[in-house]
Amino acid sequence: MLADAQPVVRKGLRALLSSSAEVTVVAEAGTAREAMKGAASLRPDVLVLDIELPDFQAGVTLQEIARVSPSTAVLVFTAVEDEGSVFAAMRAGARGYVLKSCPGDGIVRTIRGVATGEMILGPRVADQLIAQLGREPRNQQLFPELTARERQVLELIASGMRNGAIATQLHLSPKTVSNHISTIFNKLNVSDRYEAIEVARKARLERPAPSPDRVSGGSVRLAHRRGAASLPEMGDSAAYADARSTKR
Repeated sequence: MLADAQPVVRKGLRALLSSSAEVTVVAEAGTAREAMKGAASLRPDVLVLDIELPDFQAGVTLQEIARVSPSTAVLVFTAVEDEGSVFAAMRAGARGYVLKSCPGDGIVRTIRGVATGEMILGPRVADQLIAQLGREPRNQQLFPELTARERQVLELIASGMRNGAIATQLHLSPKTVSNHISTIFNKLNVSDRYEAIEVARKARLERPAPSPDRVSGGSVRLAHRRGAASLPEMGDSAAYADARSTKR
Protein backbone atom coordinates (compact mmCIF):
# COMPACT_ATOMS: atom_id res chain seq x y z
CA MET A 1 0.00 0.00 0.00
CA LEU A 2 1.24 3.50 -0.88
CA ALA A 3 0.50 6.53 1.28
CA ASP A 4 1.69 9.90 0.00
CA ALA A 5 0.01 13.28 -0.23
CA GLN A 6 1.25 13.79 -3.81
CA PRO A 7 -0.66 11.81 -6.50
CA VAL A 8 2.32 12.10 -8.85
CA VAL A 9 4.56 10.39 -6.28
CA ARG A 10 2.07 7.57 -5.78
CA LYS A 11 1.72 7.16 -9.54
CA GLY A 12 5.48 7.05 -10.00
CA LEU A 13 5.93 4.52 -7.21
CA ARG A 14 3.15 2.33 -8.56
CA ALA A 15 4.76 2.36 -12.02
CA LEU A 16 8.17 1.56 -10.56
CA LEU A 17 6.89 -1.28 -8.39
CA SER A 18 4.88 -2.77 -11.24
CA SER A 19 8.18 -3.86 -12.78
CA SER A 20 8.69 -6.29 -9.89
CA ALA A 21 6.84 -9.60 -9.97
CA GLU A 22 7.23 -9.81 -6.17
CA VAL A 23 5.41 -6.54 -5.38
CA THR A 24 1.74 -5.73 -5.91
CA VAL A 25 0.24 -2.36 -4.99
CA VAL A 26 -3.17 -3.07 -3.43
CA ALA A 27 -4.23 0.49 -2.56
CA GLU A 28 -3.23 4.13 -2.25
CA ALA A 29 -3.87 6.77 0.40
CA GLY A 30 -3.48 10.54 0.36
CA THR A 31 -3.89 11.20 4.10
CA ALA A 32 -2.88 9.56 7.35
CA ARG A 33 -6.53 8.77 8.09
CA GLU A 34 -6.88 6.97 4.74
CA ALA A 35 -3.66 5.06 5.45
CA MET A 36 -4.95 3.85 8.81
CA LYS A 37 -8.30 2.87 7.30
CA GLY A 38 -6.60 1.02 4.43
CA ALA A 39 -4.26 -0.83 6.80
CA ALA A 40 -7.22 -1.96 8.89
CA SER A 41 -9.25 -3.24 5.94
CA LEU A 42 -6.54 -4.61 3.66
CA ARG A 43 -3.75 -5.56 6.07
CA PRO A 44 -0.98 -5.10 3.49
CA ASP A 45 2.42 -6.72 4.01
CA VAL A 46 4.12 -3.32 3.62
CA LEU A 47 2.81 0.23 3.91
CA VAL A 48 5.09 2.76 2.19
CA LEU A 49 4.30 6.02 3.94
CA ASP A 50 5.42 9.64 3.81
CA ILE A 51 5.41 11.33 7.22
CA GLU A 52 4.37 14.57 5.52
CA LEU A 53 0.87 13.17 5.00
CA PRO A 54 -1.94 15.48 6.13
CA ASP A 55 -2.93 14.76 9.77
CA PHE A 56 0.09 12.49 10.31
CA GLN A 57 1.37 12.14 13.88
CA ALA A 58 4.01 9.47 14.49
CA GLY A 59 2.80 8.56 17.95
CA VAL A 60 -0.80 8.25 16.73
CA THR A 61 -0.70 7.17 13.09
CA LEU A 62 1.99 4.50 13.29
CA GLN A 63 0.79 3.06 16.57
CA GLU A 64 -2.76 2.86 15.26
CA ILE A 65 -1.53 1.07 12.12
CA ALA A 66 0.36 -1.38 14.34
CA ARG A 67 -2.79 -1.92 16.40
CA VAL A 68 -5.20 -2.58 13.52
CA SER A 69 -2.71 -4.50 11.37
CA PRO A 70 0.19 -5.88 13.44
CA SER A 71 1.60 -7.81 10.48
CA THR A 72 2.01 -4.67 8.33
CA ALA A 73 5.57 -3.37 8.10
CA VAL A 74 5.64 0.41 7.78
CA LEU A 75 8.38 1.82 5.58
CA VAL A 76 8.80 5.59 5.87
CA PHE A 77 9.65 6.99 2.43
CA THR A 78 10.08 10.71 2.75
CA ALA A 79 12.17 13.81 2.07
CA VAL A 80 12.25 14.62 5.81
CA GLU A 81 15.56 13.67 7.40
CA ASP A 82 15.74 15.62 10.66
CA GLU A 83 16.75 13.58 13.66
CA GLY A 84 13.54 14.16 15.61
CA SER A 85 11.37 12.82 12.81
CA VAL A 86 13.58 9.77 12.30
CA PHE A 87 13.53 8.76 15.95
CA ALA A 88 9.84 9.52 16.39
CA ALA A 89 8.97 7.25 13.46
CA MET A 90 11.24 4.40 14.55
CA ARG A 91 10.08 4.57 18.16
CA ALA A 92 6.46 4.48 16.98
CA GLY A 93 7.07 1.23 15.12
CA ALA A 94 8.32 1.99 11.60
CA ARG A 95 10.35 -0.90 10.18
CA GLY A 96 12.43 1.30 7.92
CA TYR A 97 13.25 4.91 7.05
CA VAL A 98 14.65 5.88 3.65
CA LEU A 99 14.79 9.15 1.77
CA LYS A 100 13.11 9.87 -1.54
CA SER A 101 16.50 10.57 -3.04
CA CYS A 102 17.35 6.85 -3.02
CA PRO A 103 17.61 5.09 -6.43
CA GLY A 104 14.51 3.48 -7.89
CA ASP A 105 15.83 -0.05 -7.59
CA GLY A 106 16.76 0.79 -4.00
CA ILE A 107 13.16 1.35 -2.92
CA VAL A 108 12.11 -1.94 -4.53
CA ARG A 109 14.76 -3.87 -2.62
CA THR A 110 13.97 -1.97 0.56
CA ILE A 111 10.31 -2.98 0.35
CA ARG A 112 11.36 -6.59 -0.09
CA GLY A 113 13.61 -6.27 2.94
CA VAL A 114 11.02 -4.90 5.37
CA ALA A 115 8.49 -7.43 4.05
CA THR A 116 10.81 -10.21 5.21
CA GLY A 117 11.32 -8.71 8.67
CA GLU A 118 14.43 -6.58 8.23
CA MET A 119 14.85 -3.15 9.79
CA ILE A 120 16.27 -0.83 7.13
CA LEU A 121 17.76 2.67 7.32
CA GLY A 122 18.94 4.81 4.44
CA PRO A 123 22.64 5.74 4.76
CA ARG A 124 22.06 9.43 5.55
CA VAL A 125 19.60 8.44 8.25
CA ALA A 126 22.03 5.88 9.63
CA ASP A 127 24.78 8.51 9.61
CA GLN A 128 22.76 10.49 12.14
CA LEU A 129 22.71 7.54 14.53
CA ILE A 130 26.45 7.02 14.20
CA ALA A 131 27.22 10.73 14.52
CA GLN A 132 25.15 10.99 17.70
CA LEU A 133 27.11 8.25 19.40
CA GLY A 134 30.50 9.04 17.90
CA ARG A 135 33.58 8.61 20.06
CA GLU A 136 33.31 9.36 23.76
CA PRO A 137 35.53 12.04 25.33
CA ARG A 138 37.96 10.43 27.74
CA ASN A 139 36.82 12.57 30.70
CA GLN A 140 33.07 12.20 30.05
CA GLN A 141 32.49 8.50 29.69
CA LEU A 142 28.91 7.54 28.90
CA PHE A 143 27.19 4.69 30.73
CA PRO A 144 29.66 3.98 33.54
CA GLU A 145 27.49 0.95 34.41
CA LEU A 146 28.69 -0.72 31.21
CA THR A 147 32.07 -2.35 30.87
CA ALA A 148 34.46 -1.14 28.19
CA ARG A 149 33.59 -4.16 26.07
CA GLU A 150 29.85 -3.54 26.47
CA ARG A 151 30.30 0.07 25.36
CA GLN A 152 32.12 -1.19 22.26
CA VAL A 153 29.25 -3.53 21.51
CA LEU A 154 26.70 -0.75 22.02
CA GLU A 155 28.54 1.50 19.56
CA LEU A 156 28.58 -1.25 16.95
CA ILE A 157 24.88 -1.95 17.50
CA ALA A 158 24.23 1.72 16.84
CA SER A 159 26.24 1.54 13.62
CA GLY A 160 23.86 -1.11 12.32
CA MET A 161 26.02 -4.19 12.69
CA ARG A 162 24.42 -7.57 13.21
CA ASN A 163 25.69 -9.93 15.87
CA GLY A 164 27.84 -11.94 13.46
CA ALA A 165 29.59 -8.80 12.19
CA ILE A 166 30.13 -7.56 15.76
CA ALA A 167 31.66 -10.92 16.67
CA THR A 168 34.05 -10.68 13.72
CA GLN A 169 34.94 -7.06 14.46
CA LEU A 170 35.74 -7.72 18.13
CA HIS A 171 37.11 -11.25 17.66
CA LEU A 172 34.45 -12.77 19.88
CA SER A 173 32.12 -15.73 19.51
CA PRO A 174 28.50 -14.99 18.46
CA LYS A 175 27.33 -16.43 21.79
CA THR A 176 29.55 -14.01 23.72
CA VAL A 177 28.19 -11.08 21.69
CA SER A 178 24.63 -12.22 22.36
CA ASN A 179 25.39 -12.38 26.08
CA HIS A 180 26.91 -8.87 26.02
CA ILE A 181 23.82 -7.50 24.26
CA SER A 182 21.47 -9.11 26.78
CA THR A 183 23.52 -7.57 29.60
CA ILE A 184 23.48 -4.15 27.91
CA PHE A 185 19.69 -4.30 27.50
CA ASN A 186 19.30 -5.21 31.18
CA LYS A 187 21.66 -2.49 32.42
CA LEU A 188 20.06 0.20 30.25
CA ASN A 189 16.55 -1.11 30.97
CA VAL A 190 15.65 -1.40 27.28
CA SER A 191 14.02 -4.19 25.32
CA ASP A 192 15.54 -3.84 21.84
CA ARG A 193 18.29 -2.27 19.77
CA TYR A 194 16.46 0.93 18.89
CA GLU A 195 15.62 1.67 22.51
CA ALA A 196 19.31 1.20 23.32
CA ILE A 197 20.31 3.55 20.50
CA GLU A 198 17.85 6.21 21.64
CA VAL A 199 19.02 5.98 25.26
CA ALA A 200 22.58 6.54 24.04
CA ARG A 201 21.49 9.42 21.80
CA LYS A 202 19.64 11.18 24.60
CA ALA A 203 22.58 10.76 26.96
CA ARG A 204 24.85 12.50 24.48
CA LEU A 205 22.35 15.32 23.85
CA GLU A 206 21.93 15.99 27.56
CA ARG A 207 25.61 16.49 28.30
CA PRO A 208 27.86 19.40 27.23
CA ALA A 209 29.22 19.03 23.73
CA PRO A 210 32.89 17.92 23.72
CA SER A 211 35.57 20.19 22.39
CA PRO A 212 36.54 19.42 18.80
CA ASP A 213 40.13 18.64 19.78
CA ARG A 214 38.89 15.90 22.10
CA VAL A 215 37.09 13.96 19.40
CA SER A 216 38.81 11.89 16.77
CA GLY A 217 37.35 10.49 13.60
CA GLY A 218 34.07 11.48 11.98
CA SER A 219 30.86 10.26 10.45
CA VAL A 220 31.02 7.00 8.51
CA ARG A 221 28.39 5.83 6.05
CA LEU A 222 26.70 2.75 7.47
CA ALA A 223 26.59 0.97 4.13
CA HIS A 224 30.34 1.39 3.81
CA ARG A 225 31.32 0.54 7.38
CA ARG A 226 33.36 -2.66 7.56
CA GLY A 227 31.16 -5.50 8.72
CA ALA A 228 27.87 -3.69 8.22
CA ALA A 229 25.19 -5.46 6.24
CA SER A 230 23.83 -3.78 3.13
CA LEU A 231 21.14 -4.60 0.62
CA PRO A 232 22.44 -6.77 -2.24
CA GLU A 233 23.60 -4.68 -5.18
CA MET A 234 22.14 -1.61 -3.59
CA GLY A 235 25.39 0.24 -3.01
CA ASP A 236 24.77 3.50 -1.16
CA SER A 237 20.99 3.42 -1.07
CA ALA A 238 20.22 1.59 2.17
CA ALA A 239 21.61 -0.47 4.99
CA TYR A 240 20.22 -3.07 7.32
CA ALA A 241 19.95 -2.73 11.08
CA ASP A 242 18.71 -5.77 12.98
CA ALA A 243 16.59 -4.11 15.64
CA ARG A 244 14.65 -6.74 17.51
CA SER A 245 16.64 -9.86 18.29
CA THR A 246 19.82 -10.29 20.29
CA LYS A 247 20.41 -13.53 18.37
CA ARG A 248 21.27 -13.01 14.74
